[in-house]
Amino acid sequence: MGRTKKLLNKEECVRVLDLLHETYPEAECELIHTDVFELLVKVVLSAQTTDKSVNAISSELFGRWPDAASLAGANMDEVQQVIKTIGMFRQKSKNIVRLSQKLMEEFGGDVPGDMEELMTLPGVGRKSANVVLSVGFGEQHIAVDTHVFRVSNRIGLCREDDVTKTEESLMKRLPGARWTEAHHSLIWHGRRVCYARKPACGSCVLNGICLSQIIE
Repeated sequence: MGRTKKLLNKEECVRVLDLLHETYPEAECELIHTDVFELLVKVVLSAQTTDKSVNAISSELFGRWPDAASLAGANMDEVQQVIKTIGMFRQKSKNIVRLSQKLMEEFGGDVPGDMEELMTLPGVGRKSANVVLSVGFGEQHIAVDTHVFRVSNRIGLCREDDVTKTEESLMKRLPGARWTEAHHSLIWHGRRVCYARKPACGSCVLNGICLSQIIE
């Protein structure tokens, strides 16, 4: 029978973070980048596609357009040709060219380090802004992507029905100094063990603490 307990307490939440950190001490953003501009563009490109596929096209993309000034003036068709192997490449081409233009017009070509300003850029929502602020600017944030949403609600860190509520709940229940760590650890666990359709519960480090009712 599954457990009736709905949420882990705060001490158990910290234990989850400890176990995941021990398992994935190297957990970090898997989008390879050399500066905040590259990170921003790659975060926009990574929507509904894999980090691996975005990394695969980055050498040519940034080799031709290494900064906001150059990408702002890029030919849209040429950008599409470079990124055509990733999902929704036409819309994403528009987004990265237009966000580069906006960076030049309103921010002097620099990526802003402010949540609200980041979210004015084409293709940048709250999740993307959180990633940029966390990885690019070194701030503590929890970006809730599909992995973080699935894993955190499945194991009992929170019980929410949308990503915004999940972010708010995790921020309340997890230590502020470990938000970024939690974000990366949950993503790595979701990609490597806690799969969407058939999680590998039998080999999971969280056995004994996870509140999932899935029994392998």
